[in-house]
Amino acid sequence: MFSLIWCEKNSSALRHPPAWRCAASCSNPPRHLDILQRMSLQKPWLRRAGGCAGACGRELVPLGPEAQPQIGQLDRNCSFRMRKGRGRTSRIRRRKLFRSSVSRGVNESYKPEFIELKKWLKDRKFEDTNLIPACFPGTGRGLMSKTSLREGQMIISLPESCLLTTDTVIRSYLGTYIAKWQPPPSPLLALCTFLVSEKHAGDQSLWKPYLEILPKAYTCPVCLEPEVVNLFPKPLKAKAEEQRAHVQGFFSSSRDFFSSLQPLFSEAVESIFSYSALLWAWCTVNTRAVYVKHRQEQCFSREPNTCALAPYLDLLNHSPHVQVKAAFNEETRCYEIRTASGCRKHEEVFICYGPHDNQRLLLEYGFVSIQNPHACVYVSEDILVKYLPLTDKQMNKKISILKDHDFIENLTFGWDGPSWRLRTALKLLCLEAEEFTCWKKILLGEIISDTNEKRSLVIAQKICQYFIEETSAMLRKVSHMKDEEVALINQLALVETLWIEELRILQASAEILNSLQTAFRFAFFPSTGIPALVEYNPNKQMGPTHFGRQSEDLDGSGHLSLFIYMAHSTVR
Repeated sequence: MFSLIWCEKNSSALRHPPAWRCAASCSNPPRHLDILQRMSLQKPWLRRAGGCAGACGRELVPLGPEAQPQIGQLDRNCSFRMRKGRGRTSRIRRRKLFRSSVSRGVNESYKPEFIELKKWLKDRKFEDTNLIPACFPGTGRGLMSKTSLREGQMIISLPESCLLTTDTVIRSYLGTYIAKWQPPPSPLLALCTFLVSEKHAGDQSLWKPYLEILPKAYTCPVCLEPEVVNLFPKPLKAKAEEQRAHVQGFFSSSRDFFSSLQPLFSEAVESIFSYSALLWAWCTVNTRAVYVKHRQEQCFSREPNTCALAPYLDLLNHSPHVQVKAAFNEETRCYEIRTASGCRKHEEVFICYGPHDNQRLLLEYGFVSIQNPHACVYVSEDILVKYLPLTDKQMNKKISILKDHDFIENLTFGWDGPSWRLRTALKLLCLEAEEFTCWKKILLGEIISDTNEKRSLVIAQKICQYFIEETSAMLRKVSHMKDEEVALINQLALVETLWIEELRILQASAEILNSLQTAFRFAFFPSTGIPALVEYNPNKQMGPTHFGRQSEDLDGSGHLSLFIYMAHSTVR
C-alpha cells in the first residue's frame, strides 16, 4: 500500500495533513501542481503517492516518529518513479509466477537414468525437441513442453525401432522357445516373459535404459492389499477380485512355459519367473502399452496382438480434458501423437487414455482423476429396488424386462444428476398395475403419467441420499485406518481420493434432484387454468410435457412461454 505523501508548499492544495516536507526545503512555487492533479485523475494510484510538486523534483521525507517510509519521488517532469519490485507490473508478474509455479514441473532431464535413456533413444534414431521429463505436483513424473505447442502440432513421433513389440520378442533369444511351444503362448505372455527376462539380465540387457525408468511397483487393485480392496465400492471390488483371479490364473497356466526356458538361465526359473515378477510385467504392459496392430503370427495364440511398449512416450500422463490423435503411421513407421489443443511453454503435456470413469481408471491404470467429467457412481440391482414397495406383485416381471433389454447395468449418478438409463429403469419399476402394459413406451422414452414421473424422482432422491450416507461413513473408516495402518497410507490415500470424488458427484446429483423436485409441480396458466407439468429430459431442457388440452387452444396471451421460462430458470 502506498503511503500518503505531502510537500509543505502544496499542503493546502493536496489536502493532506503536514506530515511530509521536501528534502531540499524547496521554497519554489508549486508550478507543476496542476499537472500532478491531472495525473491523479488519469491514474488514481497517484492520489496516494507522489513527490514534491515544486520545481526541485526532490524526494519527500517524513516528519515525526509516526511517519511512513518514503515510497517514491517525482522528477522534474512530474513522472513518478516507483522503487523496483513495488509497482503494479511487479505484482502482476509475481501473481503469474505463483500461478505457474503451482502447475510447473521440476526438470528431471539431468538425472542419470534420463540421460542414458536419451542416448539410447538417439542410437535408435529418435531425438525429441519438444518435451523434457519433469516431476509435477499432483501427477508425479511426466513430460513438460520446452516450447509452446500449437493445435494440431506433432507432440512426439517415436520410430518403430524404439517400440517393444512381439516382433522384438520373436527376434530375440526367446524366439526359438516360443516358436516350438504348444499350445502357442499368447502375445501378452511373450511380452511379459521378455520383460522379466531382460530385467533379470540387468546391465547385460539391451533394454536397460528403458527398464530403469519403469515403475518399481504399481497401484492397480491386483497389487493392493486385500484389506484395502475391501474398502472399494462394491462394483469396483467385484472387478478387482476378478482381476486378481485372472492374473493368478495367468501365472499358473504359464509355469510350464517358464520351465522350458531353463536352458537360458543358470538359476532356477522358479526364482526368476516368480508371481511378483510376472505381476510387475503384467502391470507394465496393462498400464503402459499403446495400440499397434500386428500381423497374426502362427507361433502365437489367436488372442489380439495389438500391444506395444513405447519408451519415453509412455511418460505422458492422462487428462480427461484434452484431446489428441494417436496412431501408428504406416508410411513413416512411427507412432505419432498430435495435440488437438494448444499447450503453453513449461506446462505438462497430457494425452487422454479414453473417456473412462474413475473406477475404470483405478482398475486398469491405478490412479484416480480429479474432477473427471466421466466419473460416476454405479447403482447395483439390490440398491435399485431398495426403496420400492415389497407388495408389488409385478416386481419380478419388471426386473426381468430390465434384464432382457439391458437396463439393469450401467445405471449411474453423474455430475449432471441421474443418468437417463437410471431414470428409465426407475420409471419402469414405479409403474402402477394399471400402467404396466405401457412398459415399452417407458423404454422408448415416453411419459406415462405425472404420478409415475414424481415417484421415480422420489426414489432417485432416496437412493442418492443413501449413497451419500454410505460414502461419508466409508470416508470416516478410511481416515481411521490411515491413523492405524501407517504402512498402507499411500494405498489408503488412493482409495480416499476415489470416495471423495464420488461424494462430490452424489452431492451434485442431490442438488439437481432437489431442483427437479421443486420444478416438477403443477402450475396453472393465469388466463386458462390449464395445468402444465414441468419435467426433466435427457437433453437438459425444461418444458411442459402434459396439458389438459393442446397448446394451440391457449388464448395466445404468452403465458405458455412465460411459464416455460420461469420453470427453466428455477432448475438452473
